[in-house]
Amino acid sequence: MSKYLLDKFLYTVDRDPELVERYREDPEGLVAWWEAEMANKILNVLAEERSTWLAFTEEERRALVEHDHVTLFSMGAHPFLTLTLFIAMFERDHGPLEYQKAYGAALAGFSHPYPDIST
Repeated sequence: MSKYLLDKFLYTVDRDPELVERYREDPEGLVAWWEAEMANKILNVLAEERSTWLAFTEEERRALVEHDHVTLFSMGAHPFLTLTLFIAMFERDHGPLEYQKAYGAALAGFSHPYPDIST
């Protein structure tokens, strides 16, 4: 499992409105595309430098495809990254702050110590 790769996915998708819409409409396709095309790109490097070893586990892939922020949090994905991305995708379907409250309520079962979100 790679918390870095989960956070990298959440971070890069959240910063591109086209990717946000693709993730909302076709999560399985976007996750597969991102893993194949973006996972091994070096962040903030313009050159075509790439690593070769990064890939999601089946559990990570499933949680991303299912938009399962509770499982992502339990795996160590940063909650602010999931929250900002999921607000961009789902807030429009809810009333004011309704989505954020539901997001928090879904995480209410966690107690200290929280999963380690350091990468």
